[in-house]
Amino acid sequence: MAAPFEERSGVVPCRTPWGRWYQTLEEVFVEVHVPPGTRAKDVSCSLQSRHLALAVGGRQLLQGKLFDSTIADEGTWTLEDRKLIRIVLMKTNRDAGNCWTSLLENDYAADPWVQDQMQRKLTLERFQREASQRTLDLTSVVQKSLEITAKEDQTSLALKNELF
Repeated sequence: MAAPFEERSGVVPCRTPWGRWYQTLEEVFVEVHVPPGTRAKDVSCSLQSRHLALAVGGRQLLQGKLFDSTIADEGTWTLEDRKLIRIVLMKTNRDAGNCWTSLLENDYAADPWVQDQMQRKLTLERFQREASQRTLDLTSVVQKSLEITAKEDQTSLALKNELF
């Protein structure tokens, strides 16, 4: 199986005062730098379909309406090395044309160059997935064809044995 998209071609991050965010066809990733030693019990993270809120130690770091809808019950957050919070949001619309131009409706917009690069990566990801699917489909057709040929050969051999 092919390596995940990120490993083959990298991501295009949009830098922010608190960290960065980036996206694939299916997901939006948010990485927030927090003070070293932060504990999970200090983190308050609310992930809703169209809203995100993140506070650490009672201090609001991120809050607002998301650029587009997500699948709320598939969103997750993790605290890594007690200094980075990684939020993963599952996009509702997973079409290559659904390239988020900003994380929140009115905040953390990608500049035009980053936006263009993000769109290129999503288009490439879609193309790679479609090519991979076509290869799998072709493999399946060839395998079925070989199975049919093998059955025909067995039938032909059985007829020859009956005749002679």
